[in-house]
Amino acid sequence: MLNCERVSVMNIENAIRGARNPMNSWDRMDSSYNEEGEYILGPNDLGLAKRLRKAGSDHRKYIRQILVSVDITAPMYWWKEYDTYKVATVANSTSTMHKIHSKPFELQDFSHDHMTEGTLAFMETVVAELERIRLRYVGTKKKEDWYDLIQLLPSSYNQMRTCTLNYETLINIYFARRSHKLEEWHTFCRWIETLPYAKELIIGEEE
Repeated sequence: MLNCERVSVMNIENAIRGARNPMNSWDRMDSSYNEEGEYILGPNDLGLAKRLRKAGSDHRKYIRQILVSVDITAPMYWWKEYDTYKVATVANSTSTMHKIHSKPFELQDFSHDHMTEGTLAFMETVVAELERIRLRYVGTKKKEDWYDLIQLLPSSYNQMRTCTLNYETLINIYFARRSHKLEEWHTFCRWIETLPYAKELIIGEEE
């Protein structure tokens, strides 16, 4: 399970203007904001953006200035792979260490959409045991109960993080992970495809 929500894409205008700095071609800018406040690239700016995107990372520095903020909820086993991408990313996560005991454990707190029937039944017993330990810890505040929670917690536990990335990082993620074994990466890549001008600036598709 993976969910992306509360998405903001920022700084496209400044990024495109910066892309014109080397040739002092600002007079050719033809983009503008629509009534919804979205920055719409005109033919001149979009053409330049696509040419620079195609020319490679040395020429598409403007891509790194298009910023994305998103709340991602995903299992811990996916986050361990996401943490490979340390360049140009920032993330604030909900705290497992401090808040793991703050709400009752439910099956929906864990990614289980691909479990077989037998494994799902066993998972329900794990969740029930975690809840018993949680209630004991809430009552006693004993450190051994807290450690039981932390060390028994499955890697399928879903965590939400607020992440900031840029389009260059999303290019790297998209092409490295779009054929990955984990379905969560397929979901993430499909989300990338929905971003403004993803087809032209991230995926680099030709018309």
